[in-house]
Amino acid sequence: MTLTSFGPANRIKRSAETHPLTWRLRDDGEAVWLDEYQAKNGYAAARKAFADMAQDDIVQTVKDAGLKGRGGAGFPTGVKWGLMPKDESINIRYLLCNADEMEPNTWKDRMLMEQLPHLLIEGMLISARALKTYRGYIFLRGEYTTAAKHLNRAVEEAKAAGLLGKNILGSGFDFELFVHTGAGRYICGEETALINSLEGRRANPRSKPPFPAAVGVWGKPTCVNNVETLCNVPAIIADGVDWYKSLAREGSEDMGTKLMGFSGKVKNPGLWELPFGVTGRELFEDYAGGMRDGFKLKAWQPGGAGTGFLLPEHLDAQMYAGGIAKVGTRMGTGLAMAVDDSVNMVSLLRNMEQFFARESCGFCTPCRDGLPWSVKLLMAIENGEGQPGDIETLLGLVGFLGPGKTFCAHAPGAVEPLGSAIKYFRHEFEAGIAPVSAAVPPLARPIVVGA
Repeated sequence: MTLTSFGPANRIKRSAETHPLTWRLRDDGEAVWLDEYQAKNGYAAARKAFADMAQDDIVQTVKDAGLKGRGGAGFPTGVKWGLMPKDESINIRYLLCNADEMEPNTWKDRMLMEQLPHLLIEGMLISARALKTYRGYIFLRGEYTTAAKHLNRAVEEAKAAGLLGKNILGSGFDFELFVHTGAGRYICGEETALINSLEGRRANPRSKPPFPAAVGVWGKPTCVNNVETLCNVPAIIADGVDWYKSLAREGSEDMGTKLMGFSGKVKNPGLWELPFGVTGRELFEDYAGGMRDGFKLKAWQPGGAGTGFLLPEHLDAQMYAGGIAKVGTRMGTGLAMAVDDSVNMVSLLRNMEQFFARESCGFCTPCRDGLPWSVKLLMAIENGEGQPGDIETLLGLVGFLGPGKTFCAHAPGAVEPLGSAIKYFRHEFEAGIAPVSAAVPPLARPIVVGA
């Protein structure tokens, strides 16, 4: 899998005017360290924020730019920042970077941390200034060992240059930054589970309210933002709101650019920085090059394993939250997966649901018991041993585990691809139902109340 931000056949030139996240990338894929980063206008936005902007003005600028979270939920960043308390007497606040990138088929944050670690640090530094936070943590997926190594080196470089630590840039503002590697749990992508894990507790989501902005890590006001989200901040501060909004395609309600990708049996799997509003077809055909010879596109997911499947006719949807919602699913992380015509959807869903069942924190009953139940039914159907009513039971679980039915969004994300797969490929599920003569007696089958 390539980690690149180039355009079709590497013919599109990246520039600061059009590719705020990736224009500094080296062609050889090596990390951009402090000297090179500063030579490419690095930390200029931080200097501007510290010298020329009041803290509330930074928050307002990010809000006016329309920056939204890039981790999948898409909540407006400036609004989230505005939830932090204004009381100056609260002098202990935290900024957490959610770098626990465990969504299957997603690797965008990894690229930024491995190749542009100082971009993330600068984004966190400006954000910390705006939020009056004195300490920050990058909560990193434990398997990202190269990212951990590069981030730690970049933190030390920034400290030595007076860009982290005490009295940053002579402003009197102090900010310490630490890289914290997690133990490897998907649920840590949920911000309150991340907070519990950082505190050394079991990674269960917390009840909200209170929200982290009021009661977060160690009971103090806390803001949690995604890696890609924070990496957008320097360009917004340096070049302004109007420029940032102009980057998106006409019709998009989301502003700026987005790291998007395509994996699967496509000719050119990879990662590209593209304006919000490009179509799925452009991403698939112009950038990913379409399917490899001998394969046909059967279905695709627009943004990670927790998003619903779409059909080839949905490729003309625009890649932004509202555009993907129009065809029945979510933008998610923006990294798409192509499913080719050799893949059996029942087997694919069984594999997915096994992952989600294993990664459930077990805190609430629908998720803890419902996901393993879906796996058992899918395994039976996959082996041709499904019983009449199993598909209806699966659809019942999709409803029982949907939005608002569980403590956090883990289960709704887990069953969204299941529901869409049955919707579009029900015949493949029906093919795994055993003849009636081979059916298990009714009392031996599980019963779903309300299914």
